[in-house]
Amino acid sequence: MNAEKRLKIFQRLSIAIPNPSTELNHSSTFELLIAVILSAQSTDKGVNLATKKLYAVANTPESILALGIEGLERYIKTIGLYHAKAKNVLATCSILITQHDSAVPDTREALEALPGVGRKTANVILNTAFGKPTIAVDTHLFRLGNRIKLATGKNVLEVEKKYLKTIPAEYMHDAHHLLILHGRYICLARKPKCAECCIEDLCEYNAKEYDTIEKPIVSSTKKMKVTH
Repeated sequence: MNAEKRLKIFQRLSIAIPNPSTELNHSSTFELLIAVILSAQSTDKGVNLATKKLYAVANTPESILALGIEGLERYIKTIGLYHAKAKNVLATCSILITQHDSAVPDTREALEALPGVGRKTANVILNTAFGKPTIAVDTHLFRLGNRIKLATGKNVLEVEKKYLKTIPAEYMHDAHHLLILHGRYICLARKPKCAECCIEDLCEYNAKEYDTIEKPIVSSTKKMKVTH
């Protein structure tokens, strides 16, 4: 995978996904932080259903902390690991109030000091909320990195470092969302939609799958259901 091919990949993805952004619903950096904490091992759709009701009654550190553990769990009990997540959210709210004037910090060190916030979550906040050139490697980005050969590695940190080293500078800000949406809707884990893929001819995956017998001459992402 050379630099020219990488550039073409991100050029095409940016055309196919013109407004790349998180699918976690939020109206503030704090709401995004809580949503990302809740999203661990859960779907964005499931988190959105829960936070829609939660944020209608509590969407600040003070108001969520006031709910208490039982009150918060009533809103997020449909999410996996909700009990542990509720404890982390309340502890995070307390730290934000006492140490950060109720604001979400914009440094990795401060973010990773919050309960329930690891490197991936910190990267999401730094990139999405504060526009910093980070890359959050989730299951989609790890799979795509190794499958397409954009960023190969045996673990998440190795893949993250490869992405940071090789992603074209002009696409660094949007790379995370471009790749996660491509992985979520086109480059699926079990059966990638190679016939619909806009980068099929650039991809170095050696086990491509097609719904049709003949390999398509022009790839397309028209069926990608991504709206923002």
